[in-house]
Amino acid sequence: MLIRNRLDELPALGVPLHLALGMFDGVHVGHQTVIARAVAAATSSGGLAGVMTFDPHPARLLAPEQATSAVLTTLPQKAKIVEALGIGLFVALRFDAALAGLAAGDFIRQLLESPIRTLAVGDDWRFGRGRGGDVEFLRLQAAATGFQLETVPPVMVDGERVSSTRIRQAIRDGSLTAAARMLGRNYAISGPVVEGRRLGRQLGFPTANVAVDEQLTPPDGVWAVRVTLADGEARPAVANLGVRPTVDGTTRILEVHLFDFSGDLYGCEIEVGFVQFLRAEERFASIDLLREQIVADAATARLWLT
Repeated sequence: MLIRNRLDELPALGVPLHLALGMFDGVHVGHQTVIARAVAAATSSGGLAGVMTFDPHPARLLAPEQATSAVLTTLPQKAKIVEALGIGLFVALRFDAALAGLAAGDFIRQLLESPIRTLAVGDDWRFGRGRGGDVEFLRLQAAATGFQLETVPPVMVDGERVSSTRIRQAIRDGSLTAAARMLGRNYAISGPVVEGRRLGRQLGFPTANVAVDEQLTPPDGVWAVRVTLADGEARPAVANLGVRPTVDGTTRILEVHLFDFSGDLYGCEIEVGFVQFLRAEERFASIDLLREQIVADAATARLWLT
């Protein structure tokens, strides 16, 4: 998949472009429907299917007091997910003051300096300075310049519109099954494995500590998870999310024990997919009791993952 970061890099690609536009935080089933329109257009008429998104989220610049500090998908996660959907071009525009001040018409004029054949958007998408651009504006531009506009109505799950806001609430509530229905996959956190206190190794359960600073996390506790390694291999695991009160922990971390694994993961990027909540985090009276509970948790996680 090609990766670009500026509008002026696109003309040099030299092929017709079919782009899905949006933030796509979570790349949920609604987003996937928009992306599918771009892929279908490229398949039917030739050219390159692409996703154009913005980083960081515009709200962080335009309304920082209202913006969520946690994302559902990091930029690398987003790229990986859309590539699997058939996307061959990933454009992540830096959302800064210059881009925020660009009027909708100027943004489209710059975009159309490239051979745009299709633009696909959700029917409520707004863009440009003061959110001045909308679907009706795009229809007028399409009629004037000849590109095909694909608009996608809301996608419904469980009788309600799918949205990143709704998914965030489900994750905060611990409703990971509901979140998975809206995402079309299990919710997953991605991050590098960092050095820890190596307490898990002393207990007979070595763990990988995952840095998850910018991503939304579900409720603290013990989870059955699937871990995807850097080479794409998926392995069953049990994870603890929290402060580890039995060993006087003070920092909230995600630590993962991969079953039947002995490799070195320090510095590697891994993805932790949450499958099933097992129990809340708790303080045990002794390390031996904690060890016994970890054995039981691992056995339960294996049952959920087989």
